[in-house]
Amino acid sequence: MRLSIVVPLLNERTQLPRLIEHLTPLRDRDDCEILLVDGGSEDGSAELVAEAGFRVLTAPRGRALQMNAGAAASSGDTLLFLHADTRLPDNVLSLVERALADGKSWGRFDLRIGGDSFWFPMIAALINWRSCLTGIATGDQAMFVRRDVYEWVGGFPVQPLMEDIELSKRLRRHSRPACLRARAVTSGRRWQRYGVVRTILLMWRLRFDYWRGVPAKVLARRYE
Repeated sequence: MRLSIVVPLLNERTQLPRLIEHLTPLRDRDDCEILLVDGGSEDGSAELVAEAGFRVLTAPRGRALQMNAGAAASSGDTLLFLHADTRLPDNVLSLVERALADGKSWGRFDLRIGGDSFWFPMIAALINWRSCLTGIATGDQAMFVRRDVYEWVGGFPVQPLMEDIELSKRLRRHSRPACLRARAVTSGRRWQRYGVVRTILLMWRLRFDYWRGVPAKVLARRYE
């Protein structure tokens, strides 16, 4: 297996030193490539990762557009999509390879939220439980998929929000996801910035409205 890790960037300079340190051992392997796709950062994010020796692409702004561009430029037979503030578990390549060898065509990791809020373990546990139950993964869970299946479903839908949920729905037509117990660790900055309870209520409302058919463009304006 050759794994291509695609990371969309947009003004992530404060996250990049830790991200670069995390990804460098994977970049130096023969069976892994890293592609960082910048959507027009104005804080020097693209220049910083390029100076660190990483391959940087540019694409129109939008996480779905950026991830699709990275996938199109990659060479691996397996794709993994990573947010800039998420860290992968140890032995990620062997974990993904074993999961796909067991007959699954895609999957995700359990989630842990980094930070000191007593809410975070409960939020992560609920996200992991919901994901296993529904077969829907979020971008924070470092989704991975065989290239042929990713292309079969048409990649990420070009929409400004809920692109990970919509991709999961499409991938479920091929197989249920591999729900790996190894944990990806994502930053709790979103919850801490806007308040834990407020953020939870907002996300629940957005997901419910998306389920009942509210367009992603409308939800994106509400989210912003």
